[in-house]
Amino acid sequence: MVAVPSSPISDMFRSFAGGTLPPVVESYERNKTIFFPGDPAERVYFLTKGAVKLSRVYEAGEEITVALLRENSVFGVLSLITGDRSDRFYHAVAFTPVELMSLQADQMSVALKEHPELSAMMLRGLSSRILQTEMMIETLAHRDMGSRLVSFLLILCRDFGVPGNEGITVDLKLSHQAIAEAIGSTRVTVTRLLGDLREQGMISIHKKKITVHDPVTLSQQFT
Repeated sequence: MVAVPSSPISDMFRSFAGGTLPPVVESYERNKTIFFPGDPAERVYFLTKGAVKLSRVYEAGEEITVALLRENSVFGVLSLITGDRSDRFYHAVAFTPVELMSLQADQMSVALKEHPELSAMMLRGLSSRILQTEMMIETLAHRDMGSRLVSFLLILCRDFGVPGNEGITVDLKLSHQAIAEAIGSTRVTVTRLLGDLREQGMISIHKKKITVHDPVTLSQQFT
């Protein structure tokens, strides 16, 4: 049994099924696929631990990251929006080790009608994701990998940052390879660029957690 932290949405997830069809609780290791593009959109997911990467896969094989979801995010809601059975639009992958709960889409549809407060919470979450997707598009528009990396670090500060005495610490353990995959670069390039930022005193890294000492200065100097 996976221990799931409590939140308003997670509490609702548990109560919706009334005990007859309880939410499915699952764990995924990093880089494991949760669903592929084209899979039937049969379930709605609630992320309880870790981060999930949503990306679009194109015919040429290129994969573009459009969002990084944090804890307490709901995703896989396309069929709820369109009002009919849909196929998955994104590739959902565990960006870190994750834990999540899921409900059948029809259960979620009933819950949205019976609980207006849930609709409001989901709308706020979707609005935040749209903003992040726009920021990711801007990040990937940079041809210079240094600027692309800095933009990505600023997104991480916004969505996963914990303020502290040394600056903003991204509350994710990130490998250089994971960062490279998110920004369309290589591990070697990311390692070099992170090293440059460390030498300039812009960031520090401890146990794979990145601290940005002054996000405003970093933004002004490198983007």
